[in-house]
Amino acid sequence: MHISLDGFVAGPNGEMDWIKVDQEIFDHVGKRISEGDTALYGRVTYEMMESYWPTAADKPNATKHDIEHSKWYKQVQKIVLSKTMEGADLPNTTIISDNLSDKINQIKKESDNEILLFGSPTATHSLIQQNLVDGYWLFVNPIILGKGIPLFVDIKQKTNLKLMSTRQFNCGVTELNYEVGM
Repeated sequence: MHISLDGFVAGPNGEMDWIKVDQEIFDHVGKRISEGDTALYGRVTYEMMESYWPTAADKPNATKHDIEHSKWYKQVQKIVLSKTMEGADLPNTTIISDNLSDKINQIKKESDNEILLFGSPTATHSLIQQNLVDGYWLFVNPIILGKGIPLFVDIKQKTNLKLMSTRQFNCGVTELNYEVGM
């Protein structure tokens, strides 16, 4: 998840125009997500992804990233957290609208790979509050927003983290990869 230095994942109105990405980051992220078979989204992020990625590779000006991520997106199992969305006919997509803890823990038991959460601040807040996050894969952008949508809200208990890796990208973004509970 991209985050500002002061802890925001989006501007006050959901703006993400401050996020720095380049081919170096795309290649790095592409390698890690290619090892995963499950992507988790909130409804808003899922709808945004679904409107772009299924056909991104087919566009005449498709980038290497568009082609690779589109292929992955079509194949990956998608989990969407939403109380309002319906979609029994959505390919490779499961919607979770209740019993979040039980259903996420069941998915964790059934998967041998990471379940990667993409964007989705509201979904992230729900998962954090129910202690369902096993790690934080953060891309700290060199900007202070001052206000916006924070990554961490209503934290009820201290959570110990173990730093697993860091990486500095040429565009100024720093990756921090933490494991929870160490």
